Amino acid sequence: MLTAFEHEEPDRVPAWCGASVEFWEKAKAELGLDDEGLRIRFGDDFRRVRAPFAGPEEPLSPGATYRTVFGIEREGLGYGQPMSHPLAEATLQQIHEYPWPDPAWTDVSHVRAEALAYGRQYAILGGDWSPFFHDAIDLLGMERLYYAMYDEPELVDALMRHMVDYYAGVSTRIFDAAADAIDIFFIGNDLGGQTGPLLGVDLFRRFILPHLARLVDLGHAYGLKVMLHCCGGIAPLIPDLVAAGLDGLHAVQPSCAGMDLRALKAQFGDRILFNGAIDSHHVLINGSPESVREQTRQVLKIMMPGGGYVAGASHDTILEETPVENVVAMFDTVKEYGTYGR
Repeated sequence: MLTAFEHEEPDRVPAWCGASVEFWEKAKAELGLDDEGLRIRFGDDFRRVRAPFAGPEEPLSPGATYRTVFGIEREGLGYGQPMSHPLAEATLQQIHEYPWPDPAWTDVSHVRAEALAYGRQYAILGGDWSPFFHDAIDLLGMERLYYAMYDEPELVDALMRHMVDYYAGVSTRIFDAAADAIDIFFIGNDLGGQTGPLLGVDLFRRFILPHLARLVDLGHAYGLKVMLHCCGGIAPLIPDLVAAGLDGLHAVQPSCAGMDLRALKAQFGDRILFNGAIDSHHVLINGSPESVREQTRQVLKIMMPGGGYVAGASHDTILEETPVENVVAMFDTVKEYGTYGR
């Protein structure tokens, strides 16, 4: 993995598996394996360690299934949707007065031991996920957030700063406790849709990029690679992500606008690692094992040369309805054809 991040060719392509809880349970049942056994069967080269939130908690409201660290209750499947936007009408003063969480409300006591338990056989992902763009949408509502970028930029600046202060504080605590056992600072903000970025390049540079760069710099200060999970058609944003020093981009989605694999590899393949790119939107979920094998071979042929590639599905959450045999076919093909020097 570290060789791939240096844009050199390792002995083989590293592999990545991310899946929904529902698919994971189905795959374990079908293959008769436990969690670690399934990771080994798929050839997953990564393991993730987390530091749980240990701050004050209140009972959930009726219908709520989850509450974020910023107090947003959500309902529905998976992570659900926000039940309210508590800062939708907030003034700048109310943004500052909001009860922001304390990074000290994070239990980092077991992170290092959990990372070292893998015997340094795998690439360890750590640090806080830090989805501040999603949190901003939850707190303000998407329309208010977009209007405020034009009408109240200082309010958006304050909101982003409070959230990223928290996330940077949490990751600093994690890295102080365990940076020597972690390889990659893994963060996530979905900035793209099927047809392109969710906000224009100018707004991205003004309101989002400085905070992403702050997190990248934090990871680098601890000697870690930094990888961003970012769904969708984000090709117009990639040059700025590269310029900010981001080391890896996760879950490249070739079915989205602008995300042609040959173009991405040619333009950026020597400057940023690409992770994913094997189509889970159509091929993994609807194809046959043979079509999955063919798609995987094609992607490897494009993305492998020169290193800088981790093989995996084009979205981190493989859905429950995806056939297990297709996922097995993908990873078996990565093992067979992902060896350098063949």
